[in-house]
Amino acid sequence: MSGRLTLRNVEVEGVGGLDVRLDGGRIAAIGRSLAGGGPELDGAGGGLIPGLIDHHVHLLALAAQADSIALDTAQAAADLAQRIGAAAAGRAPGAWLRATGYHERVAGVLGAAELDRLAPGHALRVQHRSGALWMLNSLALERVLGAEPPPPCVEIDEAGRPTGRIWRGDDWLRTRIGSAPPPLAPIGRVFAACGVTGLTDASATTDAAAADLLAAARRAGALPQRLMLMSAGELCAQPGVMVGPVKVLLDEHDLPDLDDLTARIGLARRWGRRVAIHCVTAVELAVSLAAFEAAGAAPGDRIEHGGLIPEAAIGSLKALGLTVVTQPGFILERGDRYLAEVAAADQDSLYRIDSLLGAGVSVAGSSDAPYSSPDPWLAIAAATARRTRLGQTVGAGEGVAPARALGLWLGGFEDPGGPPRRVAVGAAADLCLLTTPLAQALVEPDAERVAATLVGGEVVYERGSERPAA
Repeated sequence: MSGRLTLRNVEVEGVGGLDVRLDGGRIAAIGRSLAGGGPELDGAGGGLIPGLIDHHVHLLALAAQADSIALDTAQAAADLAQRIGAAAAGRAPGAWLRATGYHERVAGVLGAAELDRLAPGHALRVQHRSGALWMLNSLALERVLGAEPPPPCVEIDEAGRPTGRIWRGDDWLRTRIGSAPPPLAPIGRVFAACGVTGLTDASATTDAAAADLLAAARRAGALPQRLMLMSAGELCAQPGVMVGPVKVLLDEHDLPDLDDLTARIGLARRWGRRVAIHCVTAVELAVSLAAFEAAGAAPGDRIEHGGLIPEAAIGSLKALGLTVVTQPGFILERGDRYLAEVAAADQDSLYRIDSLLGAGVSVAGSSDAPYSSPDPWLAIAAATARRTRLGQTVGAGEGVAPARALGLWLGGFEDPGGPPRRVAVGAAADLCLLTTPLAQALVEPDAERVAATLVGGEVVYERGSERPAA
């Protein structure tokens, strides 16, 4: 379906039995018994809401994960060995093996020696769940290092030998390994089936080549969603793709000088861009707030994650006008580990929502996929229930009502924590049609409630149809 389209019998903002006519990529009319004149789609009484926007995702990493060994649910060393061994058995000797989602609670921080025992005949690289660390076995190390001196991202032991651990070395590894870009169409279909019509790629590593790849996927329809791209460096706008904030990665174990961080904010301003700082720990947040206070914050500046926000920092977030882009899905997926590893006094500060909103701080929702599930409905449920996979509660006071949780995904690209977009005449026809009225769908949030997804008035997903993303 394209061009003009009329949605029949839908619910809009609690009012059922309405028709919505789309034309030219926008909502042209809302009413009862509207004149047709083009293709029609029966909404069967389902709620029609703005399409969801995932405000923090890593698309190329998510696509690459599909061709990787998933370790995020591995529970013990034997499980780790079984998964890697099974993958190695299906690959030719010497082939590369890529594993993702590893956490050291399974078998500790791995080095070349440990990985050699898991895959002695293959070049194995394992990514830590945080995305900050790659662990390589000896064959993989030999291939990437060659005869050149190792760069600073390669960890060296006391004897001067590489340990196999590479910290924040994605760019360097990419130049050494090389690879065909991962297919993006499967990722586009996953998001479309969840009612997601917009994606902000928050990768600091995005350069001109990555931007070209993502823009081409958007133009070809492999990624039907609208795109905004962050980057650590300068980035040129492309047709159909927005340039987002400058991404600044902080690591508590290697924090930049405050003057250096302030200078990075100033550089972003000269580029005409906002700033998004990666803050998982309280220390990283404190440094970020100090930098914004020194350089001056601007509307659209963001704190990414807000993994641990002390109560004393909430006032500063409000005063500076910063938006916190959080991932409540981590409470579901990692909450049991948080309860075991995070000090009890800090557990109520994990991935705050309600206390921030109550203080007037803007909050937006996201997945951080592939480091969490790309399904926003899982995260919406977690934002309400605040329960872990084992049914424990983390920060019960930070839970919000289901409609408010959904609203975290309805802010616009430029103002992700701002007022939710509405289904209104003149608005972009980026829409999510549900199988039931909205209130019923929010009783148990689930992607199975998505009946159809439209971007610019084009149907890019329809439940029960084999229609590809167009």
